[in-house]
Amino acid sequence: MASPRGTSHYLRQLQLVVPGGVLTYYLRTVHHLAATLNSADPDSWGRMAAIASIALGALTVALFIYILLTPWIYSVAPDFRSWRESGLLSSVIPMLTFSIVTGWLSMTMTLGQWTSLGYPKAVVGTSAIYALTFGLLGLIPAPRIRAQAQRPD
Repeated sequence: MASPRGTSHYLRQLQLVVPGGVLTYYLRTVHHLAATLNSADPDSWGRMAAIASIALGALTVALFIYILLTPWIYSVAPDFRSWRESGLLSSVIPMLTFSIVTGWLSMTMTLGQWTSLGYPKAVVGTSAIYALTFGLLGLIPAPRIRAQAQRPD
């Protein structure tokens, strides 16, 4: 049985998943992105922009999963409060931030410029896809590594 804290976590994640999924479906954002990706001209700017936005989205997902798996990989729980002092997080967090911002911008530009959505709906559609993705990533259970008490020498 899930604890009340776990239940509230899932409810917070569903606040991202449900609206993100509904808006993504309603605007047919994935369809528009796929249509741009499969355009007739393989050398078109729209197709290259779609590939870039999808690659940056995949990089974002990969970096999030990498951060989630670091306790298993290194057997040490990362200290997110002091991420700048961490050897691992001090390089991953800036890359993650870069991939989120540039991926969101490139997808918005792709959907706004090369689809029938236009820029206002492209902003909403891209935000919906990112909300859905972050909500689903938040549902992945993170491994727990217990801090071991250090023995005084």
